[in-house]
Amino acid sequence: AKRRGLRNALVTSRSIQLSDMFTLSASTARAAPVVASARAPRASKSAPASVARVGPASAPAKLSARRDVACFAAKEEAPQVGSAAKGLGKALPMEMDIDAIMKLLPHRYPFLLVDRVLEIEQGKYAIGLKNVTINDNFFPGHFPQRPIMPGVLMVEAMAQVGGLIMLDPEASGEGGTQQEFFFAGIDGVKFRRPVVPGDQLVMRVDLTKMNKRFGIAKMKGQCFVGEELACEAELTLALGS
Repeated sequence: AKRRGLRNALVTSRSIQLSDMFTLSASTARAAPVVASARAPRASKSAPASVARVGPASAPAKLSARRDVACFAAKEEAPQVGSAAKGLGKALPMEMDIDAIMKLLPHRYPFLLVDRVLEIEQGKYAIGLKNVTINDNFFPGHFPQRPIMPGVLMVEAMAQVGGLIMLDPEASGEGGTQQEFFFAGIDGVKFRRPVVPGDQLVMRVDLTKMNKRFGIAKMKGQCFVGEELACEAELTLALGS
C-alpha cells in the first residue's frame, strides 16, 4: 500500500510538472504575437523614414534610365543625309498661266517657249519662265552626247515674252491673238552659260523704245538661270496684221 501510494504521488507530481511546462509553452506562444505587435509600431514609425530615404534615391535612377532610353533612341535614328526637299522648289508667282499665254501668243508646240508669266505690265516690261526638260524636242539633235538648249531658242523665248508686252490683251482669243509680230533685228547677243535639262530659264524683257506709227519696238532682254546670266540681247520687234 505504501509503494502504491508513492507511485501515485510520483505520477501526480510528474503530471503537474508536464502541465506546468505546457502552460509555459502556451503562454510564450501567446506572448509572441504580443511582442510582435509591440514591435510593430516601431517598424511602422521607421517605415516612413526608410521610404523617405529610398524615394529621392530611386527618382534619379528613373530619370537616368529615361535619359538612357532617349539617348538610345536618338542614336538609333539615322541622321538625314543632304538637304530637306521641303522649301527647295520655290513657288514662283504667276501673273499669267499657260492658258492665258496661249490666248495671247499665236505660237504652238513645239515653238511655244514660255510656260508662265511671273510679272507683266503692258507696254513696259514682263518676266517669263521656261522650264527646260529633256523632253524638249530639240535635245535629241542638240546634242545627243551633251544636251544644250540652242542659243537661238533662248533669243526666241525672249522675243515671245516681248510680244506679250506689245500685244493687246483685248485681242486675245482661243487661237491666239489676231495681231502678229516679227523679228526686225537682233543686236549685241551674248551667251554667258549653257542651259541644260533641269534648268529654269527666267527671262526679263524691258521695252526701251516704241514707235507706234510704224509699230516698231526696241527691247532689252536677259535670261537667267538662278542668279547667273545665261543670255542677253537687244531685240527689235515689229507689229504686223
